Amino acid sequence: MASNGPSKVSRDFPRDLFENEIFWRDLQPWLETKGYMLRPRYKPDWKPSWKKGDNEWKFEDGNVNVQRAVMDATRISDGEMVMLKKVLPSVHPHEADITRYFSTEPVKSHPQNRCVPLLDMFEVPDLTGADRTIIMVFPFLRYLDNPRMKSVGEAMECFRQIFEGLQFIHDCHIAHRDMMDINILMDPRPIFPNMFHPINTRLNRNYKGEAKHYTRTAHPPKYYIIDFGLSRQYDPQNGPPLELPIFGGDKSVPEFIADFNKPYDPFPTDIYYVGNMVHENFLNKTRGLEFMSSLVADMTQDDPKKRPDIHEVVRRFNAILRELRWWTLRSRLVYIDRWSLAYPGRRVRHWIRTTCHILCFRSALPTPRYN
Repeated sequence: MASNGPSKVSRDFPRDLFENEIFWRDLQPWLETKGYMLRPRYKPDWKPSWKKGDNEWKFEDGNVNVQRAVMDATRISDGEMVMLKKVLPSVHPHEADITRYFSTEPVKSHPQNRCVPLLDMFEVPDLTGADRTIIMVFPFLRYLDNPRMKSVGEAMECFRQIFEGLQFIHDCHIAHRDMMDINILMDPRPIFPNMFHPINTRLNRNYKGEAKHYTRTAHPPKYYIIDFGLSRQYDPQNGPPLELPIFGGDKSVPEFIADFNKPYDPFPTDIYYVGNMVHENFLNKTRGLEFMSSLVADMTQDDPKKRPDIHEVVRRFNAILRELRWWTLRSRLVYIDRWSLAYPGRRVRHWIRTTCHILCFRSALPTPRYN
């Protein structure tokens, strides 16, 4: 491949590479000139390190990135893990502009800005028209509940950041339109100081041994809202916007199911998305957050006009938070899918952790220091 852009896909590419990986393999030499290195699997001269009959998943270069639009990488200047995202403006015309907007001063430094920071952005050369491609570079993030939260306070801090982040987005007159769990991630660096392997996240970055981590109470993370591919910014002078439905990852939006051909205000739909995320990922899977049920029920009402706006959501959430005593925030968040016979041991471990947190003067609501 020439260094000024990706070559066309050849027919003799290694059979161990999947179709969606070919784009990144062909782009690697050019990405290196931009300061980013992909894993050995995506080097143009890569050969599998395993032999016929071996279990390829046991080898680092046997780990496949199955996602089409994103790829993990290393920033050459400092060795930092980053995520590259491929964006086609012909498909998502507003994504690059909205993402860049949230990473431009003074918006970037707003204390409620929870949008993923844009580290770098450049166009792939020699691709024009419908094939025009933009590469955006972001910090490498992790699913918001992996590893699982240990205390009620850790979950409430997560909700606080998410609600405030959506409030900030709406205050910028932008509707996200796809606020589901996989689009709300956490910065793992406080919890995983040495990070982890980008595909097999249980293992160290060098693929040797298990990745060690701290609790959120000891090292509070920041949560980020990502993926503005379906987002739109609206002029408030024109009144409430009306848009035809676009199904994001969450297919359960009541108004879309009721009439998919009718335009709706996308802002109440965002409220539903976030409320349903809390309901499905926390209230349905844990015990200890029952005091959130009333607010979440209102956020997920079938009639979008009856849902509270994001300012009301934040107001009510803060009122709930003020009523919680420190021992409630420090109480164990119980996941109901775990083996019940192990509960006594988990209670003891939680009591020991909590005692250490108290002795170290750590807050029951673990707010990140760089918040």
